[in-house]
Amino acid sequence: MNLLVCISKTPDTTSKIAFDPTRTKFLEEGIQYIMNPYDEWYALVRALELKEQFGGQVDVIHVGDSSSEMIIRKALAIGADKAFRVDCTPKNSIETAGEIAKFVQSNAYDIVFLGKETIDHNGSEVGGLLAGLLDWPYIAYANKLTVNSSVDEVQSEIEGGVEINSVQLPMVISCAKGMAEQRIPNMMGIMNAKKKPLEVIAASHIQSTLHIEQFELPEAKSSVQMISPDHIDQLIDVLSKELKII
Repeated sequence: MNLLVCISKTPDTTSKIAFDPTRTKFLEEGIQYIMNPYDEWYALVRALELKEQFGGQVDVIHVGDSSSEMIIRKALAIGADKAFRVDCTPKNSIETAGEIAKFVQSNAYDIVFLGKETIDHNGSEVGGLLAGLLDWPYIAYANKLTVNSSVDEVQSEIEGGVEINSVQLPMVISCAKGMAEQRIPNMMGIMNAKKKPLEVIAASHIQSTLHIEQFELPEAKSSVQMISPDHIDQLIDVLSKELKII
């Protein structure tokens, strides 16, 4: 099987987020970047498991500049065979999906994997956009994948139950918790990653009419309010008037 995993770069969860005075640009100074955990822990590892089961190759692709290459090398250290980097800085999900679609259309892949979302914007947009551009089936938030010949059985959790779909290959799938277990790169993997190919691809410069008006930080959380159990009337007043939950 020929499998492609889309990986993205996200700020570490401990990073302090800030924007410039116009609130249209994210300030990257002092930010530590990591591979998006959903891409790394679930999408990439499940692709590697399928390769181990059926043979074939696992490639990874990233749309971004050269500052991402350390993150791409980590994917190679975990076990990917080859990496591709589309040399551009996408402004939005449409451009990212468009660049990946152009690459996929020029290559033969059975499944394209993504994490269910990135941990920065949590948009869950690229998978659906990519599948639409390719005109391939798309299953989102999948937590189980069983491959039989050219048909996949994909399970996703939905409100109140589980949804199971049978899908003809090729397909696009976004992976959630349960799809696989995280793998830590060992020393041999890290050394071998330096020898594996990382090919830089010229961008297709996908045009998008989407633009960002501004970013906003969420409201600061209020401090904990302690109420004595002797003051039940005060507690009821807070629950009804401030929190409006009774």
